[in-house]
Amino acid sequence: MGGLFGVVSKKKCVTELFYGIDYHSHLGTKRGGMAVINEDGSLVRSIHSLKQSYFRVKFEPDLRKFDGRSGIGVISDSESQPIAVHSHLGRFAICTVMKINNMASLAADVMNEGKIFTELSDGTTNGTELLAQLLNHGATFAEGIRYAQSKIEGACTMLILTDDGIIAARDWWGRTPLAIGRREDGYAVASESCSMINLDYDFFRELGPGEIVKITADGIEQILPAEGKLHVCSFLWIYYGFPATSYEGMNVDHARRNLGRLMGQQDDLKADLVSPIPDSGTSMALGYAEGAGIPYRNAVMKYTPTWPRSFMPVDQSTRDTVAKMKLIPNYGQMKDRKIVFCDDSIVRGTQLRDNVQIFRGHGAGEIHIRISCPPLVYPCPYLNFSASKGPLEFVTRRTILDLEGRHDAHLEEYSSYGSPRYCNMVEAIRSKLTMDSLKFNSVDNVVKAIGLPKCSLCTHCFDGTYNN
Repeated sequence: MGGLFGVVSKKKCVTELFYGIDYHSHLGTKRGGMAVINEDGSLVRSIHSLKQSYFRVKFEPDLRKFDGRSGIGVISDSESQPIAVHSHLGRFAICTVMKINNMASLAADVMNEGKIFTELSDGTTNGTELLAQLLNHGATFAEGIRYAQSKIEGACTMLILTDDGIIAARDWWGRTPLAIGRREDGYAVASESCSMINLDYDFFRELGPGEIVKITADGIEQILPAEGKLHVCSFLWIYYGFPATSYEGMNVDHARRNLGRLMGQQDDLKADLVSPIPDSGTSMALGYAEGAGIPYRNAVMKYTPTWPRSFMPVDQSTRDTVAKMKLIPNYGQMKDRKIVFCDDSIVRGTQLRDNVQIFRGHGAGEIHIRISCPPLVYPCPYLNFSASKGPLEFVTRRTILDLEGRHDAHLEEYSSYGSPRYCNMVEAIRSKLTMDSLKFNSVDNVVKAIGLPKCSLCTHCFDGTYNN
């Protein structure tokens, strides 16, 4: 996915910018970048790979070269950014959270106009540079952003750093968020509202779908209103978002507890204890324990002092090893117990299968897995959570292949909660991953837990529905 952070201040802003970007590190692991307009008028930027290290470690040595009062930055799971541009719109830097599904055709159109691309991302077109080229079709930034939004198939939220402020534009469908915070000396804009708390910014408001604003140290000017229709990614509440963040007024931790509580109330399983598979299963497990009336315990503990996130290493086998090493079974809680383990989702299933085998080896009597979201059946066309994965990377689609001889057969039935094919798929996954029982939440529970209307949430990964 990725996260954006920007600051416009009456004072030097590098400290706020540095820590604000860093607070988005849970949203991406590939690259980080920041750009600042310095006191001497120069536009300075830095971009580093984050594949083997953290944002703070990589960027702290660069801070001495930034001394301006306005800047933007990004944690990205895709291309190198921010991109620095000089065009008829003026000098600017731009960073994005986006997924462009028609990248090849748009890039071809740009090159057919006689233009070139100077930034490559892993040998392919840099999507943020492509966006900058599309912006230049407009006589103003507002026209350029609307033009780009009309051409891009997917999703695109952006921050643009100009000589006189930051232009913030949310995706037309509002799939990814942008929040604004303010304090006496200026404003911040961020993907995660929690990133501004320790920097002493008070939450001001969120941008609506398709809304474009210009932010200066003195105030906020709406350039274009929220003309799109809200269709925000539901997986923000399930997995991506930091628990202290709120989107559309709905707190992430609260939604995760709701997901667990609803499932616990609807489950007839009698168990000895409920335990999270940390960290993403923790809030859900607390809610499940409450809803089911079963004690909450930590049957497995996450060792965090030295182990990085399991999805950071590029090689899948290394990720699996890290995932195993950082989770330490708690034999004292696990021995001979009938345990409900709560987790956020199942993608490939290999890591969870290995966890189940480890739990059995450490004495667990029965292992019952409860997943806070529905089965992931459809790759995401809007964000990078599952957009880079082929369908057969999903344990659901491999299971459907085993059952039907085709991985794309009867997908509507397989994603319909409680249908015969749905139940057959879940039972086959349970058997494959060697657990005693397996249940997923329903889309209805996801909607209830978040508290927004179904039409305002994107649930494509679960049920294949599109809003455009």
